Amino acid sequence: MLDAVFPPTCAGCGLVGEHFCGRCKAAVEEVLPPWCTSCGQTVAMPGVDVCRECVVERLPLAGVRSTGLMRGPLRKAVHRLKYRGATAAAASLAELMAAPARSLLAGSTVTSVLVVPVPLSRARQRERGYNQAERLAAPLAGILGLNLATSLLRVRDTAPQVGLSRPARRANVRGAFSAASVVENPGAVRRKSALADACVLLVDDVTTTGSTLGSAATACLEAGAQTVYGVTLARGV
Repeated sequence: MLDAVFPPTCAGCGLVGEHFCGRCKAAVEEVLPPWCTSCGQTVAMPGVDVCRECVVERLPLAGVRSTGLMRGPLRKAVHRLKYRGATAAAASLAELMAAPARSLLAGSTVTSVLVVPVPLSRARQRERGYNQAERLAAPLAGILGLNLATSLLRVRDTAPQVGLSRPARRANVRGAFSAASVVENPGAVRRKSALADACVLLVDDVTTTGSTLGSAATACLEAGAQTVYGVTLARGV
């Protein structure tokens, strides 16, 4: 009924009819394999499982995948979702993330899998009114039949990552996240994170160097997660 009154507009091209139309889906550029097993970018040399940057400093991720490169209609969709309040498109965009997410989780032997959005700072979320990663993570969890967990917190404000070098990006987000803990029972002193013993699928809108995902993964592992993967809508170029 809402679609009849307020027809959906494609977040990629602006045409009326769908939140992300078939033509824009076909125009999404794949992140070509082989992928770096640390940050998920295309590795230039076949037979090498990590990129040059991750040889120097490997991220604590078991794998990262993205729907496509941050170009064309996908770039426009990310910007509209992130900065223009086009949250109605999130469910359609999350559908595109299901295949890369499944390819990651196919290698997991952990039975408990949680979908965890990368959080914004309180100030940034208050300013924007929502967290675009959470808007993607919720429908993605439903598509995959997994539970959504918002146990990861951003405990330190960080400068924008745009324009920073890879070392500067990693330094900028180091220690920016923490996983919330819950009391196991009212009389217990020991506290246990909701992420303990789980396989975590981190969700974000964009990754470029993997620095934010890496910092978030560190917090998840410190909270007791067994394995952490990352999936994003787009990969920066």
